[in-house]
Amino acid sequence: MFDRYDAGEQAVLVHIWFVQDKDMEDIQEFESLVSSAGVEALQVVTGTRKAPHPKYFVGEGKAAEIADAVKATGASVVLFDHALTPAQERNLERLCECRVIDRTGLILDIFAQRARTHEGKLQVELAQLRHLATRLVRGWTHLERQKGGIGLRGPGETQLETDRRLLRNRISQILSRLEKVEKQREQGRRARTRADVPTVSLVGYTNAGKSTLFNSLTSAQVYAADQLFATLDPTLRRIDVADVGETVLADTVGFIRHLPHDLVAAFKATLQETRQATLLLHVIDAADLRVKENIEAVELVLEEIDARELPTLLVMNKIDMLEDFVPRIDRNEENIPVRVWLSAQTGAGLPLLYQALTERLCGELAQHTLLLPPQAGRLRSRFYQLQAIEKEWMEEDGSIGLQVRLPVVDWRRLCKQEPGLADYLV
Repeated sequence: MFDRYDAGEQAVLVHIWFVQDKDMEDIQEFESLVSSAGVEALQVVTGTRKAPHPKYFVGEGKAAEIADAVKATGASVVLFDHALTPAQERNLERLCECRVIDRTGLILDIFAQRARTHEGKLQVELAQLRHLATRLVRGWTHLERQKGGIGLRGPGETQLETDRRLLRNRISQILSRLEKVEKQREQGRRARTRADVPTVSLVGYTNAGKSTLFNSLTSAQVYAADQLFATLDPTLRRIDVADVGETVLADTVGFIRHLPHDLVAAFKATLQETRQATLLLHVIDAADLRVKENIEAVELVLEEIDARELPTLLVMNKIDMLEDFVPRIDRNEENIPVRVWLSAQTGAGLPLLYQALTERLCGELAQHTLLLPPQAGRLRSRFYQLQAIEKEWMEEDGSIGLQVRLPVVDWRRLCKQEPGLADYLV
């Protein structure tokens, strides 16, 4: 469909520092992105500018240097650590005689490789099509826009217009499918809300250790690797939290600085799990030198999906990579846990995380004394299942006395399920 050069697996990387932009991506992160995409970096071209050049993004001299590097190394693609306009991509491709991909295109490629579920693949395709829609024009610069001559005159729709129409049709198809997925997820969430099951959602910068922590807490076999965007498809598992009971834990996609907006929009259905969570576990790589910037990047994406105001517990992960660091809980002035220091890899500090989850989720505890008739054995076993019985005794008439202590959430749920429960209160 497009007259573009093929992209290979060997690349020249380009990273430009801008004088006014102090929060520019670290070049190591860009190299990690490239290796996550399975591409070999043959050479890195760096430079400094005050502002992007309208024609090549870099200056004409630097553009010629990139073209020379491509010829010298035999690279088949040039990867920019920046967002390029369609015109800049086209001009650079013409000059370098190879494929040019910007940061957004690179992240989309990684996402396309990682998507496993049908929903994940749809979301990636949607983001790719939205990105492609702005770049359609350059594919047809080598063709006549409208065919002429006897037997070739048609209704007048150019090839470019045909492609745009097909693209719009495909985007609307994907959106309608994702709408169904969103409705299904919404039904599941409503069922959990009715049953008063709290949801804890893991969020954090990519490669902070969310999936490793998820596996440690749930004994799940979710793919976890030391690479950017190892997790793409959300996974939900049930865990048991003391004094809270059954809790749903959700593992989600990692965030990154300047995450493409199309990607955030495409992953709306997935990110709903984050927006509807009872508590967010913000997992942070404590050994990373750019901890502060990573936290800010995550908070920016949370703001974009309207999840900034949700209750959050910070999890400072990878303390095994810090010298002589002991797991601990940091609390605020009201003695509420706000930060837990642990290592998901070694398991150090996981009991402290469970303790913090109990304190943040359980809220108030309900304490009651009940007198159950002999035939209410099933109800008694329910209290045992909930580990709520503090004291038990037998009355002379054969009825059983119970002193119970359990979270208010569990008590309300039990009252709904057992309508006659209030009659046994003493």
